[in-house]
Order: sequence, then C-alpha cells, then structure tokens
Amino acid sequence: MDFGGERNTQVTEGEDRGGYCASTWRTPPDVSVPAPAGTPLRLPKLRALVRTKEILLLPLALLIGVATGTAVVAMSLAAQAAHAVLYGIPLDVRLSASAAVDPVAAMAGPAVGGLLLGLMEYCRQRWKLSPVVDPVEANALRGGKLSLRDSLIVSGQTLVSNGAGASVGLEAGYTQIGAGFASWLGTRLNLRRNDLRLMVGCGTAAAISAAFNAPLTGTFYACELIIGTYSVASAVPILAAALSASFVAGHLGGHPYSIDATTLNGDALAQLPALLILALIAGLFGIAMMRAVARCENLLDRLALPFWCRPLAGGLLVGALAMVTPQVLAAGHGAMILDLGQKMGASLIVTIIVLKAMACILSLASGFRGGLFFASLFLGALLGKWFALQVGATPLATSLPLDPQTSAFAGMAALGVAIVGGPLTMTFLVLEITRSFAVTATSLIVSVITSAFVRSIFGHSFSTWRLHLRGESIRGAEDIGWIRSLSVGAMMRTDVALGDGSTTVAACRASFRLGSTPAIFLTDRQDRYIGTLLMPDLFSPDLDARAHATEVATLSRYATIFLRAEMNVKTAMQCFENAEADILPVLDAAGEVIGFLNEAYARRRYMQTFDQARASVTALA
Repeated sequence: MDFGGERNTQVTEGEDRGGYCASTWRTPPDVSVPAPAGTPLRLPKLRALVRTKEILLLPLALLIGVATGTAVVAMSLAAQAAHAVLYGIPLDVRLSASAAVDPVAAMAGPAVGGLLLGLMEYCRQRWKLSPVVDPVEANALRGGKLSLRDSLIVSGQTLVSNGAGASVGLEAGYTQIGAGFASWLGTRLNLRRNDLRLMVGCGTAAAISAAFNAPLTGTFYACELIIGTYSVASAVPILAAALSASFVAGHLGGHPYSIDATTLNGDALAQLPALLILALIAGLFGIAMMRAVARCENLLDRLALPFWCRPLAGGLLVGALAMVTPQVLAAGHGAMILDLGQKMGASLIVTIIVLKAMACILSLASGFRGGLFFASLFLGALLGKWFALQVGATPLATSLPLDPQTSAFAGMAALGVAIVGGPLTMTFLVLEITRSFAVTATSLIVSVITSAFVRSIFGHSFSTWRLHLRGESIRGAEDIGWIRSLSVGAMMRTDVALGDGSTTVAACRASFRLGSTPAIFLTDRQDRYIGTLLMPDLFSPDLDARAHATEVATLSRYATIFLRAEMNVKTAMQCFENAEADILPVLDAAGEVIGFLNEAYARRRYMQTFDQARASVTALA
C-alpha cells in the first residue's frame, strides 16, 4: 500500500506480467518502486504515520527543541568570542557591561561588521536572491513554509551584527534558525498546513526558551506571536520543544539572556495605580521607536548612499555612541543585569535610554540584522526605574508608593508588549524571572493596558509594522494565507457578455434577452471597458419610447470601478462595498474585460474558505 498517498506512475502496461496491474493503486510487495523526484526524505510510511498520528508530533517537537537549543548556545558563544576579539574584553564579561571600551575598537567593530553585511547584501542583490521570510510572515501568509538556506543566512547576518557590537539582539537569529529547521523538517515529512505552522511555532518557542531559560515564555511567544491561537493540543508539542531546548542549552553552555531578579520590595498590587500611567508612557515610547526606525530608513534613502555603504555608516554612528557608554552595544544583557542591581540617578537613566534607543534605531535602519526583543526589555526596565524616581520626587510619593525594581519589571513588560507584542508572553517572562505572583499579576494588568493602547492608536508590533512598510496587510500571526489563494482569477466567470457602448437600447435588447446574462459589459472601439449595463436598466419601461435613440453607454455604471485577476477575495469584497455593486468586471492590464465576478458568489466562497480555516484550527483544540 502506498502510505504516501501518491499514485504510482512509474509502471507501464508492459510491466503487467507478474500479476500486477498498472491501473491499480497497489504496489506488489516484491517490487521496489522509487519515489518520484522531489519526494521529501523518501519515507512515505513515516510521513503517513506523522500525518495520521498527532502524538508523533511530540517527538518531532523534542527533536526541534534539541536542535534549536544547540544552535542558540553555539550562536551565543560565537558572538561572545567575537566581542572578545574585537573589543579586547574577557570571554566571561558581557560587552554592554564593560566599564569602557577602547575608542578605536568602538568605531572599528560596528564599522567592520557593517561593511561585511553590506557586501553580503551586495551579493544577494547581484545573485537576485529573494527577500528572506521571517517566522511571523511564514505562518501568517505561507502556511509555515520557510527556506532553511535563507534562515541560515539570516542567522549568520544576525550573528555578524551582534558580534560586531551593533545594537541588536540575537533573538531574531535564534527564532529564525529554530523556525527554519522546524519548517524544513515538517516539509520533508509532508506535514499538513496547520501541523507545519505548529512546528514553526515549536522552533520559535524553543529559541526563546533556550535564550531566556523560560519555557513558559517561549510557549506563549509561539502561541501569541507565531501561531496566533491557543489550544491544549497545540500547546503540548510547543511546551515540549521549549522544555527540551531549555534543558539542552542549560547543559551545553548556559542561557545567553537569563536574568535573575533582585530582591523586590513593597506590595506590588498597591503600586498598580501609578504603574498604569507607566503603561501609557511605555506605549507611546514604543510607538515612537517603531516610527523612528521607518523615518531613519527614509532619511538614509534620501541621502542616496549606496545600499552596501549604509550598514558601514550606521556602524560608525553606533561606534560614536559607544564611546559615550558601552551600554549601547549589542543586545544589552550585561548592562541590564548591571543596571537592575544598582542605584542610578534620573539623568543617567535618561542618558542611557536616549543613547540606547538611538543605537537601536540606527542599527536597524542602516541594515544590521537583529531583533528588538531584548532591547525593549532593557529600555523598558530603565524606563520603569526612571518613572519610579519621578514619582518618588513628587508629593504623590506617600499616596502612590513605588518600588524602583517592581516598576522596572512592569516597565520591561509594558515596553516589551508595545514593541514585540504578546502580553501573556511578557507576563510569563516576568513570572519566570521574579518568581513573584504579585509582580506577575501587576505586570499582566500593565501589559494588557499597554497592548490595548498600542493596538488602538497604532495597530502593529515591530514585526508586523516592518511587514506593513513592505506592503503586507497583516496585524498578527493568524493564518490569512488562504485569502491570497482565493483570488479573483480563481473565482471569476469567463462567459462574458460584451456590448458596444455606442449601440442603441433597441439594438441591444434585440441581441440580449432578459435573463440571458446578469450584465452586459460595454466597450469602446478599442475593446476597452467603459462601463457595466445591468439588465433591469436595459429593459426599463421608461426607455421604451426612446429606445431607438438612446445609446446604452448613457445607462452604464461602475465605469471606474473594476477588479483584477490577481486581487484576493478580501480586496474584491472591499471593491464591491465601495461601489455598492452586485457584479463587477475583471480587466486585464490593457483594460479589456476577461471575466466578471458576482458579489454573492464571492461572499459565499469567502465564508466557506474562512469556515474551513477556522475548523482546521479548532480541530486542534
């Protein structure tokens, strides 16, 4: 039996001599038929078992966790070694926690990394390689399909960026390599669309868990930001991947971004009224940072720098900031641990916040690869400490007591939600760092307020904002790729009734009987569309007296509203709504009518496909 579900096409009629008929679906036990070219792994039995037995997704998740945890440790050690070589620091000292760095190294490190990235980008464009897909885009639009080669390239670029000292985190590389491996493995096993998306979620959960020693954080990161849904069945393999990755990373070389909380003072819930103000401040700060990256990119575009020079220029600017304080370099893990445990003045905190934010913006806008996950945590913690100092210096200090460390963790969660998204992700990160349920409950409320505030006035996290700037219309990780597959070209009818716009009503009535077609699409002498003639308008009794003198073009509608074959169903539905039309033509690039689409049919197909997508998700619950 062909467990792969593929019909054997290799046997011809002349081979029907051993009791085997080429027209059947069965392969004789003693005949080994090679798998068709391109068959993933050539393991049809294993593929069939994985597709039919959901429990087998669990060992796949464990394998993904082990591989991702190993990759996280390897990348972390490589970045730390690069810091030691470029900046002359000991291997056990974090770059951002250094008291000072040599000015020459501060300028040369990011500049060299920027030049290397510029050359890599030059080669990519010269070889006409397609842009890389990240896990969010892959799961939202592509059914979880990622290129392992591209993921390795992105992870390498992230390593170069962070290793050179650019103000970006390695977490983007961690999640990319974890998701890329998971997608590669799932594709080789020919997993279904939802199972493949689930495996990509396992890869990203494993990456975050291994980096922060936070399995619950990794699990909710995958559910909120990569898959977009919560269910018990999907949480089991995701949690398994997260736990195995954390275990492997802890035994191989440690967790690169682990944070140990200092002693927390005061009643966290009593501080909630003041922290709600912090939530709004963090939301505004996060929006300002995301917009600033786009503005900085536009500014660099107007300067007309060669694209391969942009990372070099950005590296020099980051190096100049590093000469003021090394805390702007790399992700900021060492600096965060240093700053959380010491008393700092408000002016120093503001200085570090401004310089670190500038370094992050310059790094990302100039072309360095990396993420803002850890940078948002670092900046949020500093913002919380600053806010506590400001409240403590006012008459409200007695009525609104605020502990700087509790405020720092609330600020960490709030700014993390504003930039990265995922209120539960940030809440569980605080829980796994502090082990305090009171601080966690406070952080949850602050995170939810920040999330609602940012979504209401901005609507994007940093990842979806970057996709929005590229022309994508996604606001989360929910699977909307099926919308693109449901195109106007796939739904339209091609039995088009065409008419000359200069024809009279009487002549048109003679050519088209009432009920023979839903509409007549009028054209000019060059066969270009000029309007739609509805049959009730054509046969209106009011036209009987002047039917021989009235041209049908005067009765046409929707002359400037039409559809394109490449439009998806959502865009088409918007066109129907804007035109208040029941039927619209589909035009090609030359303006000629190639088909038409009825709103009722498009809406029905949309709802059917939507229900199928919902059913495939809820089936996992």
